[in-house]
Amino acid sequence: MKLKLADFIATVFKIGTLPIAPGTFGSLAALGVWFWIYPYFTRPIFIILTIIILAVGVYTSTIIERKTKEVDPSRIVIDEWVGQWIALWFVPQTLAFGFAAFILFRVFDIWKPGPIRKLDKLQNGWGVMLDDVAAGLLAGLILFGYKMYA
Repeated sequence: MKLKLADFIATVFKIGTLPIAPGTFGSLAALGVWFWIYPYFTRPIFIILTIIILAVGVYTSTIIERKTKEVDPSRIVIDEWVGQWIALWFVPQTLAFGFAAFILFRVFDIWKPGPIRKLDKLQNGWGVMLDDVAAGLLAGLILFGYKMYA
């Protein structure tokens, strides 16, 4: 795959090239698309789609890191997309749960508590993607627990 195509995909159609907070805008775009497409998919299909995007993200992020010699460049936002969708896997499609997932995911993605920080240090696209997967899982688990016991 050529660098230009990998960059276009990994920046999620150039959202990652925004000069301010590209990760936050990548997460917001993922949230918006979730609101738009989720009614048309079953939960298992949505999860499979997320996993496919994860695989594409590992591949394209690896290409970008190798060709540019940059480690986890901020313009790669496909990782935020995947993490945001994981945070939304098991919550109702409401504004309240959507924005709660967005806030929790961004907090854990930026703060990188415990094992999330360790995942960020993995090589190539795995390090780019897996810390966001973990942040999304943590956010999703908190919201799922809230939903179950509230």
